[in-house]
Amino acid sequence: MTEYVKYVDVTKCDGCRACMVACKNWNDLPAEQTEFLGSVQSHKKTTADTWNVLQYIEHDNAKGNLEYLFRHSSCFHCTDAACEKVCPEHAISYTKYGTVVVDQDKCVGCGYCVNNCPFEIIALKEYKDKNGKEYRKAHKCTMCTDRLDEGLQPACVTTCHTGAMEFGNKTDMLKKAEQRVNEIKSRFPNANIYNPQGVGGTHTVYVLAERPSVYGLPENPKVPTSAVLWKDYAQPIGKMMLGATTMAVVGAYISNKIFNKEGKGHDEDGGGSHE
Repeated sequence: MTEYVKYVDVTKCDGCRACMVACKNWNDLPAEQTEFLGSVQSHKKTTADTWNVLQYIEHDNAKGNLEYLFRHSSCFHCTDAACEKVCPEHAISYTKYGTVVVDQDKCVGCGYCVNNCPFEIIALKEYKDKNGKEYRKAHKCTMCTDRLDEGLQPACVTTCHTGAMEFGNKTDMLKKAEQRVNEIKSRFPNANIYNPQGVGGTHTVYVLAERPSVYGLPENPKVPTSAVLWKDYAQPIGKMMLGATTMAVVGAYISNKIFNKEGKGHDEDGGGSHE
């Protein structure tokens, strides 16, 4: 099965935010009132109604000169996604393109995906039913899977006028990233490819001008050990021994204990840095 990757070259980005507008338009996402951040950046990070944020980073380069670095920030669509592992309702899954999506009909708003995303991307949105009862649903970038099904590219990619984003075959995009890093090394000595293997690699791959931490990204993000033990070992064995129904009840209890960062039993190696 062919895997696809969104390739983002931050050195070509001019901060126009057309990608943000295209994402809002295509996904029919509402506008949000945000606090003034003291710069041209509109949001601190992605939210349930803003799946794509253009980051503006003030940085002193190797020559001691101040420069702005830009980064298109959205879901990384991890190959080994923590959000998928910790979801007790199997509401998060992988598509044939390698992207990670949320099934809104199955999501119960538990928040375990939010608490375990190493990039702090996925978010919960509050709703009210016809009786006024509040409930929550998880939301994030879908990589425009509905567009991919029609042979189209993600909306953010099609609107990028500088060519900072491309979408295509994983092998081709990774080769392009390697070539680009070699081209810009003289200007950006710390240039690198951000495709962290601690999450199995990602389907949004960056060419960064500086170290990941300069962009607010974790240097070596990993899936929490608790999530790996639960999804890959405890859950399959438990289903075999106890049955799927009983294991679902047990799973909901265990998930509440070990997957919630606010709980005392959380495995601390799964935390991410703020974007």
